[in-house]
Amino acid sequence: MSRGVRIGLQGKQSLLLALLLAAIVAALSMQVLSGIREDQKERLEQTFARQAEAANLRVRDAFLTGERVEAKPFMEKNAQRLAVDLGELSGMPVTLYDTDGAIAGTSLPIQPRTDASDALAYTAQGMSAYITEGDALLYLAPLYNADQLLGTVQFHASLADQNAFYERIRDLFLYAGLAVLAGGFLVGYLFVRRQVSVIRRLNRAAQQIGRGEYLSAAPVKRRDELGELAEGIFDMSGSISSSVAQLHDEKRKLMEAIARLTELERQQKQFIGNISHELKTPLTSIRAYADLLEMYADDPALLGRARERIGAEAARLYELVEKALQLSAMDVYDFETKAEQVSIVPLLKEAAERIRVKADAAGIRLTLDLQEGSVWADPDNLMHIVLNLLDNAVKYNVPGGSVALSNRLAAGETSATRAPRMIVEVADTGRGIPPEAQPRVFDPFYTVSGDRSRATGGTGLGLSLVRSLAEKQGGAVRLVESGPNGSRFALELPVREPKRES
Repeated sequence: MSRGVRIGLQGKQSLLLALLLAAIVAALSMQVLSGIREDQKERLEQTFARQAEAANLRVRDAFLTGERVEAKPFMEKNAQRLAVDLGELSGMPVTLYDTDGAIAGTSLPIQPRTDASDALAYTAQGMSAYITEGDALLYLAPLYNADQLLGTVQFHASLADQNAFYERIRDLFLYAGLAVLAGGFLVGYLFVRRQVSVIRRLNRAAQQIGRGEYLSAAPVKRRDELGELAEGIFDMSGSISSSVAQLHDEKRKLMEAIARLTELERQQKQFIGNISHELKTPLTSIRAYADLLEMYADDPALLGRARERIGAEAARLYELVEKALQLSAMDVYDFETKAEQVSIVPLLKEAAERIRVKADAAGIRLTLDLQEGSVWADPDNLMHIVLNLLDNAVKYNVPGGSVALSNRLAAGETSATRAPRMIVEVADTGRGIPPEAQPRVFDPFYTVSGDRSRATGGTGLGLSLVRSLAEKQGGAVRLVESGPNGSRFALELPVREPKRES
């Protein structure tokens, strides 16, 4: 199926402008030419009226001063002479008719052959008449002596000059109209072309936005409606770009959240398996010793050993359940803290004393290097943080190893503020944490290895709980270093109450 010729906006507007100019020029020309015709007609009528009046005066004068005769004999006797006189007086050829319509006299060398019977009928009734033949015009008017009709006077005039003037004006309008039409069309074409060029640029800008290529500036700079449209397209481009960027950012965050949730789901499944095993192991041990006690209740040695093992396994169960409940409470209930100004040295010494028995039992040497100072924290939470760090340092150490607890005042190292911060460090001489596991040691449910967890009673909850508690104090905890010679953890706490944002 063939498609018709497409006329663009540029062609349509130019054609419309040309038609409007043509209509204006045509209407103006018709009005002016019509006015010229009317003016020529009025001037001729005025001229012939004056000539007719002058002719009447001349004929009446001749009739009154001459011999008293009737109208027809008067015309037969004086018409030729009067025609010549009137022709000289008016500057136009003159012909006189009697009352019967016959030619009585003429100033023309040859008698006119024009049929003037109809016009003479009008003059007989006292009216004037015109006869037009090409460029010749005959004007006929009645001649009177008072109320007595003497005949008809006919003036011969040429319209050649008037027609030539009319034609010159008509041609002038024609040529001027064509020139105005061509010039107006050219100016309109160029003007519309410029506007269409702007519209095309705006269209290209819209298509560019549709392709996802957003604008860095308005496509055109103008102080009119097209300029306002360009600014609107630019603003729309910015809004779309910002919205798309936000959508991409939200998509990225959503994908990260999905990945994180997937990982957490995997860790939770792992934790459920681990904790199920961890709960089952001490319970199996307790049940086995309970059966032995029932079977050998009279064996003192078995009684002592069973009491010791049942107590140890019960303590392990208690620690496991307590940490799981604390971490769950922090995640679900936002675990409120009651921060206050806490003297750091007494708290660190108390924590060291609490862990010293366990350290001595494992053959681990515990050393302190403490400096006076205070921090803004919840004392119970802070104690729990330090005990967890010290417990891990003892638990994952090597026989005959050591644990060092120290503190110092320094500028903020991990926070955005540079306000003074208290740094508490716990260093051990243990086996260290593998590099691939270091970024995840603070993740909940994560354990470096299953064998290591079962050997030490670890659940993967301790460091996650430490991080959550530290952040709730307005501080942070991090793994400074870890390797074959041991690990070093740093706890950073504010020394004064943080300023609250208004």
